[in-house]
Amino acid sequence: MISKNQALQWLKWGAWVVVVAAIVYFLNKNDGSQEPTTVSTEQSQPLAATEQNTSHTPVPGYNYETVMMPQGLSDNVVKYKGFTVHFNKNRHIPNCVVYEITATEAKGRREREGDFERDSKVAGCPNWWDYRDSGYDRGHMAPAGDMKWDEQAMNETFYLTNICPQDNELNAGMWNDIELKVREWARRDKSLIVITGPIVDKNPETIGQDMDIVVPEAFFKVVLSPKTTPMKAIAFICPNRACGGSLKRYAVSVDEVERRTGMNFFNALPDDVEEKLESTCNINQWLSR
Repeated sequence: MISKNQALQWLKWGAWVVVVAAIVYFLNKNDGSQEPTTVSTEQSQPLAATEQNTSHTPVPGYNYETVMMPQGLSDNVVKYKGFTVHFNKNRHIPNCVVYEITATEAKGRREREGDFERDSKVAGCPNWWDYRDSGYDRGHMAPAGDMKWDEQAMNETFYLTNICPQDNELNAGMWNDIELKVREWARRDKSLIVITGPIVDKNPETIGQDMDIVVPEAFFKVVLSPKTTPMKAIAFICPNRACGGSLKRYAVSVDEVERRTGMNFFNALPDDVEEKLESTCNINQWLSR
């Protein structure tokens, strides 16, 4: 048992300890010597309005490959080695595909090879024979030519989840010209984000023996160059038929693709950066060396 006097003495010492600790705390708090806070770029939130990236340079932590779909649109996200597919099981074609292509990848020299096949893991994916005698090519959305850096990445572009019915003259003509330009720009600009997909009208034609595969009325390609200063973006829309003329004829703003598809691209960017990038259509900025 402790005496009453001993208890009072311990209380007095305890009180002094609390007072001294409080003084030390406030002195340290106000001397400006706090340790810096480290924020993981993988978990970082969009910058506050006063911190927005007005210089149009890459923002750590932003996922440029995020695509927001319109409400009610069937969308199954399927990740392959070289690209991501947003697949629509009701239309049996992708809503879009998205990937980054680097300068090194754009220099890949692997020979084009692969067999069109159904991805059995994806609901609504058609079979190769659903395109047979349809009058349309099996048109790649993520081109095999962009995946020449890896055998698996190239082979996976032949899954029917990555394919749309495409007019042969478009596929072998203007669409191929745009794909070649994208690889050229990737080698020049170090890295590009590419988003490609169909534009579907209200009453589309369909093909297929086992399922009704929607035939797009047009195709889009959105290209972002995130590592150039300033950052830049361009888009193209080609009707699903032979397309004559020059590349410039089919250049549009990213806003125009969003208007036609209902999708939202690059929405993680600060609003001022996104607005300027998506409203601009300056093809000469891309064609100049």
